[in-house]
Amino acid sequence: MSTSEQPIAPTAAPPPVRLEAVTVLSFDCYGTLIDWERGILNALDPWRKRTRLDLSDDALLAAFAEEESAQEKETPSLRYDLLLAQVAERLGRRFAAPLSDEEARAFAASVGDWPPFPDSAAALARLARHVPLLVLSNVDEASIRRSAAKLGNPFTAILTAEAIGSYKPDLRNFAYLLGFIAGRGWSRAGLVHVAQSLFHDHVPAAAMGIPTVWIDRRGGRAGGATPPPPVPIAPALRFADLAAFADAFEAARGRS
Repeated sequence: MSTSEQPIAPTAAPPPVRLEAVTVLSFDCYGTLIDWERGILNALDPWRKRTRLDLSDDALLAAFAEEESAQEKETPSLRYDLLLAQVAERLGRRFAAPLSDEEARAFAASVGDWPPFPDSAAALARLARHVPLLVLSNVDEASIRRSAAKLGNPFTAILTAEAIGSYKPDLRNFAYLLGFIAGRGWSRAGLVHVAQSLFHDHVPAAAMGIPTVWIDRRGGRAGGATPPPPVPIAPALRFADLAAFADAFEAARGRS
């Protein structure tokens, strides 16, 4: 059985997190560091206005979550900007309001324009003073380079779905992360993964034995641009934003 085919078992208690023992932090980017929900809504706004689509933000984000996840399963090796164009077509069919070619292209190219959360860049700069920072992201190389620049380029390495050939929550992505850690000679015992999405990140990371920290950007509200987790998951540590996590990280290590 390949890594990607291994079933994800229900995980009531993910591995514990010891912030004082962390030697490397990996991050999800979109939803955790970049406000992808605002970016998605902004990018789709011309289509919504043109078609006078009577749809709430929450309903549109929920539809995006379903269509994006389905497309990623169908075309796991398709580059993310091209995949977004397919998602745009799926949304148009779903609501009987097709996007124009120009609208679909603009949506596909919008990822690098999605805004960072206000606290992300400063918090990442603080964390980078202590340990290497990595990104494990579901997007393409070109798009995330633009996003990384908005975040101050604090990352030692950026690992993308384009390079891996699959999309989270596929376990191959987390196996790739562990392989990268091993290749650098870093101990996996010092790795903690930091993310917002329970579906894309926390459930598969727990299945791979990787401790996680939940940046709960939605304040406990279900829904948004990610599907619900397939099994119950209770991350060991939870923070409302990245600044609060950076505070706790520095306090645990006795440094400012």
